[in-house]
Amino acid sequence: MLSCSRKSNIGFTLIELVIVVAVLGILVTVAVPSFRAMLINSQVRNAAEAIANGLQKARGEAVARNRNVQFILGADSSWRVQLVDGTEIESRAASDGSRDVTRVALASDLTTPATTVTFNGMGGVVANPGSPLPPTLTRVNITAPNATRALRVTIGAGGNAKMCDPNLTSGSSPRAC
Repeated sequence: MLSCSRKSNIGFTLIELVIVVAVLGILVTVAVPSFRAMLINSQVRNAAEAIANGLQKARGEAVARNRNVQFILGADSSWRVQLVDGTEIESRAASDGSRDVTRVALASDLTTPATTVTFNGMGGVVANPGSPLPPTLTRVNITAPNATRALRVTIGAGGNAKMCDPNLTSGSSPRAC
């Protein structure tokens, strides 16, 4: 008669567990900075897309209503689309995915700050109402602290809004400014 006295090894040894925890710790240490940069870059993209979408919304509403409609950029990436008389059509808060971004909004001379663009019933850009005439928004540069990319939204004379990457050389990519 043969007797089997085998021990069954089920589970992990302490050394195996320590090695797995050490490897996971190294992976997390390497991945966290890249993940943080990815999150910040996504906030920059969210802000740029939201501003471009708001501009398109304002232009579309101007054409649909055959009235002048304004796009007003807030102190951050927030915006408001309204009729010239102040009746709000739509708005966006900066807390909607892009609270840490920095934006610089400029008029056509690229030095004067501007926050408002007015679209007419044909979708074109017209002078903002008021006295003296407030400068018309033509460019918004968007970045964030520790971001590895910046984006720009430009408004052409015909009213079209384009999101582009100012770090790419012109002609090198369709995403270049």
